[in-house]
Amino acid sequence: MEPCRLAATELACRRGERLLFAGLSLALESGSACHVTGPNGVGKSSMIRIMAGLLCPLAGSVERQGSMALLDQNIALDEHQPLAKALDFWSGIDGSATVDLARLGLSDLLDVPVRYLSTGQRKRAALARLLGQGADIWLLDEPLNGLDSEAVALVEALVAEHVAAGGVALIASHQPIAVAGMSKLHLPDFVPQDAYA
Repeated sequence: MEPCRLAATELACRRGERLLFAGLSLALESGSACHVTGPNGVGKSSMIRIMAGLLCPLAGSVERQGSMALLDQNIALDEHQPLAKALDFWSGIDGSATVDLARLGLSDLLDVPVRYLSTGQRKRAALARLLGQGADIWLLDEPLNGLDSEAVALVEALVAEHVAAGGVALIASHQPIAVAGMSKLHLPDFVPQDAYA
């Protein structure tokens, strides 16, 4: 994997008239992961979207070096297609990184239309798409929602393997996630002090 980096400097984010956070800075180099925590509505998803380049910050800047992949609540798979065809569509766009569908518990579901998959199965299908992208930087927004303990352990292992291979992972989750050496960022620590009032 090529050296990669994801950094933010003095980020501020506003939703409507409400300032969610300000003065947020972090830097993740190859081989590092960060768990973003905080209660619902504090701006974890907004931060992930800013880091992905999908949302403009109120202030501050983001630096990205390397390819990125985003996993959020929208799995971006055609609901009407069998899982195999839905994943094949993206492999034609993203490239052909090898994905172990059996490890993800998906090999027996390839002929099932995406709309019939359970919440946990859909999340694992989204993980298959993420892995298929072969990206350097993973941006994961609530990746453990809807997963049982076995699938949570799988996500933790996948993140650990990605980081060990030189990747970067930024994970926003209100649930605990166990990855050795992962730093933590608690968003309420960046509650604004009227800096942008």
